Amino acid sequence: MSGNSFGKLFTVSTFGESHGEALGGVIDGCPAGLTIDLDFIQSELDRRKPGQSHIVTQRKEGDKVEFLSGIFEGKTTGTSIGFIIRNENQKSKDYDHNVDVYRPSHADYTYDAKYGHRDYRGGGRSSARETVCRVVAGAIAKLILKEYGIIINAYTSQVGDVKLLKNYQDLDLSKIESNIVRCPDELIAETMIQKIEQVRKAGDTIGGQIACVVKNVPVGLGEPVFDKLHADLGKAMLSINAVKGFEYGSGFAGTKMLGSQHNDIFKAGDTITTETNHSGGIQGGISNGEDIYFNVAFKPVATIMQNQATVNSKGDSAEIHGKGRHDPCVLPRAVPIVEAMAALVLADHLLRSRTNKLRN
Repeated sequence: MSGNSFGKLFTVSTFGESHGEALGGVIDGCPAGLTIDLDFIQSELDRRKPGQSHIVTQRKEGDKVEFLSGIFEGKTTGTSIGFIIRNENQKSKDYDHNVDVYRPSHADYTYDAKYGHRDYRGGGRSSARETVCRVVAGAIAKLILKEYGIIINAYTSQVGDVKLLKNYQDLDLSKIESNIVRCPDELIAETMIQKIEQVRKAGDTIGGQIACVVKNVPVGLGEPVFDKLHADLGKAMLSINAVKGFEYGSGFAGTKMLGSQHNDIFKAGDTITTETNHSGGIQGGISNGEDIYFNVAFKPVATIMQNQATVNSKGDSAEIHGKGRHDPCVLPRAVPIVEAMAALVLADHLLRSRTNKLRN
């Protein structure tokens, strides 16, 4: 299996399965001398880990990261950073019914067709548990970005038909962590939580959207042809489990506008800025210094606690009923994953545009 690495200069390669001994990764390209805040990295993992509230999966994992290399006396050495997160609470028997039956909208059939052999325990490599490694690498990327004052905030903006209509500029993003759904509007958050609870009780799941805002991005990040900044952000987001769509700036709404309405007019001054930001902080694939903002669409979790028609590996009709501990809505735990992937892209492009050293 290829495709387990992400990035060009600041890269992460991950390994492990949902019900294996551990998951882990190797980070390359991290400059030497970066102070590693272990408490911060663990706090990022805690935002993603299962069992943190009643509206997410109740699988209990400590998700404690162990660094094996690349860090000495609290700072990076410039060599490969190796890490692992041990699995502690696997219940593989929950998937005994899944040995020869394909779960609808999962990777069961495609993995069997491609590889001829698959780990059916929780989806193996296709499980969203794989994203724990992304959060570790993303946390280190955030520490690099912090050196340049770059701040990333993602939040739940929609659950089903419950949508936060306010622009991010009208929100207090410091309130994102004030509720279990990670929506900065307390009233909308409560409605979202009620919606998830209702769906969970019915044995079903629900999707929605996560919005992300990146502030203080310098001008000049991104390569203008195949490695456009928004193209790499799109790939990063679409690589996350359950993601079905990505839009940045005006996105699809921009298709309804005229060019005279959509163009971002430049303002004169010591620092060049724009009157509007329909471009979402990126023009020609390169950051222009304005806020980068985008939306990520997540489908409903594929495992539902209801009977569903399916087939087995022989193509015969079968029936399956979801078992185990699963998220009725992936959005609350996906917020830090979206931030992590955005951080990986920005750190990679930042280091590609600078020397491979932190600023003095």
